[in-house]
Amino acid sequence: MAMLAAGCGYRLAGGGSLPGDVRRIAVETFTNRTGEIGIEAVITNDILYEITRTDKATISDKNRADAVLTGMIRSARSSSISHSAAHETSEERVTVVVDVRLVSTGGETLWSANGISASEEYAVASDNMGTEQNKKSAVAKLSGRLAQRIYYRMTDDF
Repeated sequence: MAMLAAGCGYRLAGGGSLPGDVRRIAVETFTNRTGEIGIEAVITNDILYEITRTDKATISDKNRADAVLTGMIRSARSSSISHSAAHETSEERVTVVVDVRLVSTGGETLWSANGISASEEYAVASDNMGTEQNKKSAVAKLSGRLAQRIYYRMTDDF
C-alpha cells in the first residue's frame, strides 16, 4: 500500500520542504491581539515543537537564520454551544485565529497564511475559576493542533 500511495503522488501531511530552502529558522513570539494573557507563549512554544520534531530545519537566532517566522493571534473567542435545562451555559467552544508569515532574512515573504484557526470545547464550571482553568486547558489542546496545521500548510505548499 505504501508503494502504491507513493507512486500516485500522495505524501503525508507536512511531508514537503520549507519554502526557499530554509534550513535554519528563527521563530518570534507571536503578537497577541487578544485579551487572553499568555496565549502567545503557548502557541509559540507549540510551533517550536512542530519545527524541531522533524529534520527539515533547526531553530536558530535571527542573526544565523535563513528566515524568520512571525505570527499574530487575531482573536480568541468563546461561544456557548450547549445549555442546561435551566438555560445556563454548560459548554463553550474557544476558537483561536492567527495570521502567520515566513520572511527571508533578505525581507522576501516566502510564505504567509491568514485566518488559520483551531477550536476546542470546554465545560463551564459552577465557578469562574474552574471555567477559566477549563478554558486554559482547551487553549493548550487547540494550540497543538493549530501549530501542526501551520507547519503542515507551510511545508505542504512547497
